[in-house]
Amino acid sequence: MQYYGNVFRPPSEARSLIIQATVGCSHNNCTFCYMYKDDDFRIRPLEDIKKDLIEMSSYGDYFERIFLADGDALVLKTKDLVEILKTIKKYYPNVKRVSSYTTAQDINRKSLEELKELRAEGLEMLYIGFETGDEELLKEIQKGVTYEEYVTAMKKAKEAGFTTSITIIAGLGGVEGMERNAIGTAKLISETKPDFLGYLTMRIYKNTPLYEDYVTGKFKMPDAGQILEEMKIFLEHVDSEGTVFRSNHASNYVLLAGTLNEDKEGLISAIEKTLKKKSFRPDVLRGF
Repeated sequence: MQYYGNVFRPPSEARSLIIQATVGCSHNNCTFCYMYKDDDFRIRPLEDIKKDLIEMSSYGDYFERIFLADGDALVLKTKDLVEILKTIKKYYPNVKRVSSYTTAQDINRKSLEELKELRAEGLEMLYIGFETGDEELLKEIQKGVTYEEYVTAMKKAKEAGFTTSITIIAGLGGVEGMERNAIGTAKLISETKPDFLGYLTMRIYKNTPLYEDYVTGKFKMPDAGQILEEMKIFLEHVDSEGTVFRSNHASNYVLLAGTLNEDKEGLISAIEKTLKKKSFRPDVLRGF
């Protein structure tokens, strides 16, 4: 069993068997993201991926979920992904879910028929980092995708039958971009209506281009109170009935959980109480 470089997974994949289909991220240009900056992107040989799966199958009863890493496993050719999924079916007959990080670009590069084939072979959940819905901010962070490309990708993913889990980031636009980040992102979530939504909080890392903007003062990081104000604005504007909402990432100042839209008032109230008491989650608990 081999792991290369930095390996990440969503909070909900804590007990999953993590199999690296790629090393790093094929885009890897986002100015804020530190995750794969030290890794040269490559697709692992199919036989090596299958070897890892077969090797770990002796522990198969322990794993109920399998997560295909790294940053965007859907960048693989569809025929190779199908072969991986068939291997999982053969050696892990009791696995309940297979999921993967992906990007809107990956989804849009594949035909609807290809996506449906992957879903039929057992790939169930796709994790996509939206980060923001503000068009200008998407350009600033060099995300490499537009608002409309997100919308198109989500329509295809839903039509193919995937469960979608989206992440967005409070504070990504700095102090000056708080409102447009919140409102633009609320608009995108309202239009795409994902099954799950994770709200993260911006953190700055030294191996990112954004760090230089932070050091020179070009980027001003919002404080805890401003971050929560931004999250409040988002919740006031979002309309995504049935989306499961969480802010349980290690980066967050407050832990929130609910379902949109029915729990919006309660979520906003929790933010307001936290702001009033200034009972922010301490930094010692925000490390990862």
